[in-house]
Amino acid sequence: MSDTTLKATAAASGASATDRFRTDKATATAQAVADTERVNTLATELISAVHDVIRQNRVTYEEYNALKAWLISVGEDGEWPLFLDVWIEHVVEEVAGAERKGSKGTIEGPYYVPGAPGLPSVSTLPMREDEAGTPLLFQGQVTGVTGEPLSGALLEMWQADDDGLYAQFAPGIPEWNLRGAVTADDEGRFAVLTIQPAPYQIPTDGSCGALIAAAGWHPWRPAHLHLKVSAPGHETLTAQLYFRGGEHVEDDVASAVKPELVIDPRPVGDGGRQVTYDFVLDPAS
Repeated sequence: MSDTTLKATAAASGASATDRFRTDKATATAQAVADTERVNTLATELISAVHDVIRQNRVTYEEYNALKAWLISVGEDGEWPLFLDVWIEHVVEEVAGAERKGSKGTIEGPYYVPGAPGLPSVSTLPMREDEAGTPLLFQGQVTGVTGEPLSGALLEMWQADDDGLYAQFAPGIPEWNLRGAVTADDEGRFAVLTIQPAPYQIPTDGSCGALIAAAGWHPWRPAHLHLKVSAPGHETLTAQLYFRGGEHVEDDVASAVKPELVIDPRPVGDGGRQVTYDFVLDPAS
């Protein structure tokens, strides 16, 4: 990380992620808890699973109180979105995408922000004039499962910079840096110039970091591009694309890497890299 870059603290990132969740997903949350029978089933089984862990491992009162204190601190730090997105979401996505016939998806994570600037099919993601990192041309096509091009498909893109930091979640970065909403052409094609992102640590100075340290885990996510790909009449696909041979592709703290999502950019003459990746969307159910 460069000396002039300010690192995002867990408290700041956590507060941003919590506020963003409340803004973007409050309606869906309210709808999900409206089914009393479903809530009863899920809550009862979750609590029973915790009971089983306590019995099987003979959890002590000291350990129980340590857990209680940690749970309180997760809320105080605003880190529930981070905790859930890192350690739980990949299983929810696995269940949600089990019947998908098109491209594989993966987790959204806590750093998605809707409303990114609209961009044409051939474009450059917004970035600083002196943006560090290896130039990357990311191109491809969006089709349906029968191969038909999806004219005007929308690709929302967001990513970390060369220091592993996200705009709107770290200080000192322009609001929409390395974020954009690309509209594909009539053949569903797109070509976007960006930079190759860096691997990054999830914030470690808060409650999630305390858990990582106590358990002897590592906090690293591999470098990746985030995308939400959508088109009328089709299911929205959320994906992260990882880089072959990159650090932590094999041991992602969020367990979100799938073989189908690993890309292998090739060098191009100007010192940059280029990769083609096509997206296949399922019809809406």
